[in-house]
Amino acid sequence: MVFVGGALLAPWLYELAQHFASTFPKLAASPFHRFVNRSLLALALAGLWPLLRNLGATSWRELGLVRPAGHWGKLSGGFALGFVSLALVAMIALASGGRALASHLSAAIVAQRMLSAALTAVVVAVLEEILFRGGVFGGLRRVFHWKFALAVSSMIYAIVHFFARADYAGPVSWASGFGQLALMLRGFTDWQQIVPGFFNLTLAGLLLGLAYQRTGNLHFSIGLHGGWIFWLKTYGALTTEVPRANVWLWGTEKMIDGWLALGVLALALTVFTRLPVARKGTRIV
Repeated sequence: MVFVGGALLAPWLYELAQHFASTFPKLAASPFHRFVNRSLLALALAGLWPLLRNLGATSWRELGLVRPAGHWGKLSGGFALGFVSLALVAMIALASGGRALASHLSAAIVAQRMLSAALTAVVVAVLEEILFRGGVFGGLRRVFHWKFALAVSSMIYAIVHFFARADYAGPVSWASGFGQLALMLRGFTDWQQIVPGFFNLTLAGLLLGLAYQRTGNLHFSIGLHGGWIFWLKTYGALTTEVPRANVWLWGTEKMIDGWLALGVLALALTVFTRLPVARKGTRIV
């Protein structure tokens, strides 16, 4: 439903945006691949509740969604762990010459990009945690042992991040969404991006899922994810490539695609397992 439906829905949304171009010019000017991405995400989120209902879920609490009252400590604790962990990656990479600060940016541009990164962090963290931890992991663990569900959902989370950001060329027709999906699959042909990127993202998924399993809701996971997204967006916007730098070790502007990130994420996982955040009665065995 997500992939076929998203491919079919995207051209209609694109044409709708063109029809209202005078009212929403920025939306109409968006490249077609964004309409495909948004269609996939919208259908995935729309299908979560029917899926979980058929698996026996009876409330949104079983999706990890609870009122934030009383859980601000988990949210801020997760954000702190995510922020500090990738800040460590950024500092090591910059100090070692793996990346360099963009010196041509004005203070106003820096502030604007950091604000944009913060807003993106909020939106992406909430949506992806609902989808991958609340939906995919939550659904799988209703059928399988939670450890198996955690491993599978973490690999799914990693895999979907390797869809390439390719632009579809040519006029948009009813079948253009399928053409865009074919272009997106090219992301799986870049071996240096897959290794260690796949391991890094799987490890990130394990940490986010384990946070959900231990705390009983998505607040810590959302905070952790938000801290990471903030750094990913800020790092890419405020740093530049260094000639002849070992990007396989230090990572590119994506930050999460180098071996350095794998070591820091493993350290973050070790730190998290020692934090007193487990809900009453939770056992990690």
